[in-house]
Amino acid sequence: MSDIPPQQPVGSSGAPGYPQKPRNGIGIAALVVGILAIIAFLSVIGGVILGLIAIILGFVGRGRAKRGEATNGGMAIAGAVLGVVAILLSLLWVFFLNDRLGDEFDNLQDCLDQADNQEDRDQCAEDFQDEVEEETDN
Repeated sequence: MSDIPPQQPVGSSGAPGYPQKPRNGIGIAALVVGILAIIAFLSVIGGVILGLIAIILGFVGRGRAKRGEATNGGMAIAGAVLGVVAILLSLLWVFFLNDRLGDEFDNLQDCLDQADNQEDRDQCAEDFQDEVEEETDN
């Protein structure tokens, strides 16, 4: 028998190689941002911006999983899918608002264009709010 200790695998830095922890942060972030995007789709900007961020994070996280750097590729894809859904919901919401409240928005814009002072603009906002409430009650 020999007194030589058993060899350990050597990493690229020359130090003994140990299995690295998976880098799952991006995939988790994709899912969290995707969920936030779904929640924020009514604000349109929140749905679209957060949706785009979720898609980007999802693809980066999936790339890490494919390279074996992460173990949550499914979570990353789920975040990207939620991002796409949030963007679609935001766009549908805009079309719905435009279809349902298009005349009211036009009236508001006309009123604001003709307003000479803050009091007139405040009255425009009040009239718009009344029109929207009337439309949504029907």
